[in-house]
Amino acid sequence: MLTTGPVEAYPQVLAALGRPMQYDYLPAYQDYYAGVVARLRRVLRMDDDPVIMQGEAILGIEAAAAALIGDGDVVLNIVSGVYGKGFETWARRHGREVVEIAVPFDEVVDPQAVRAALRQRPDISIVSICHHDTPSGTINPVEEIGAIVAEHGAYLIVDAVSSFGGMDIFPHSCAAAVFVTSPSKCLGSAPGLSLVAVSERGWRKIEANPAAPRASFLSLADWRGASRPGAAFPVTPSIAEIHALDAALDLHEAEGAENVWARHAATAAATRRGLLDLGYELWPRRPEWCSPTATVFRVPEGCDATELRNRLVREHNILISLGRGATAGKVLRVGHMGPAARPENATKFLAALESVLSRQGV
Repeated sequence: MLTTGPVEAYPQVLAALGRPMQYDYLPAYQDYYAGVVARLRRVLRMDDDPVIMQGEAILGIEAAAAALIGDGDVVLNIVSGVYGKGFETWARRHGREVVEIAVPFDEVVDPQAVRAALRQRPDISIVSICHHDTPSGTINPVEEIGAIVAEHGAYLIVDAVSSFGGMDIFPHSCAAAVFVTSPSKCLGSAPGLSLVAVSERGWRKIEANPAAPRASFLSLADWRGASRPGAAFPVTPSIAEIHALDAALDLHEAEGAENVWARHAATAAATRRGLLDLGYELWPRRPEWCSPTATVFRVPEGCDATELRNRLVREHNILISLGRGATAGKVLRVGHMGPAARPENATKFLAALESVLSRQGV
């Protein structure tokens, strides 16, 4: 299962999903939940507790928009792929105006273009960016952009759903006001939760925003402090997914973040090198833009992407991902996330791809 998420979860995660259900009002469970939040805080390298929202990462991203963006805000939406473009819907719903920086989906955004946009529009107060847009397999220079946004005094929303855990990126390193990631990508856990880091400055903006959801499933504010002794959960937490997250964080800490990053990078490098040696073309225009958590390559001329994907499954029991939106039919995507990030998987995939395509006369 070499998909771009959800991934084939680690065996320990699958076992954790089968743990007995617990009653969320019991002090024993509340203590356990507080321990999971504390571990997540360490993994995210935060000073304050993160928020765990009870739905897959799209909930966290939409909640970030609803909480941080007020009706007087001008939002700069940075678009280098399908998911970056998709954020525009929420930005327009909540903000006064949306300004866009867009590049072709096989490129990344130049930080100086962000600086120029902020100088041209000093009233921009929110900036949103997708760090790794998986339909493109490109990595935006979010740390450089974050420094520029911080200098301007705006608030940065970062979609790090398919990058955190698989590479060196943290909420503080990119100066994010709100940083959203997922357990079901590089952490190798199950889908069903959003992991959200909010800076102290971000919380002040949320608290001052009268339009920020409260008493709502979209409310970040409702979950703030949910791990404190005696606090009530806003809704029943996803007990099984919390168990799975606990197991995934245990594995991540035991292996060590730097070792996890190296494993992801080595798998991606082997895959890219093999594709180039076989004569295929990567989707990102420059190799330094390629993600260590997914490899995206152009479908060879005369091939149908869906049929090629299906033949890999039927003939070799290897599942990869199709393109999405603007990249649909143009690319295929190989995930190197969590348990899939093993260099031997590159060999297996490349051998299978060569077998399928050679029989098609490619």
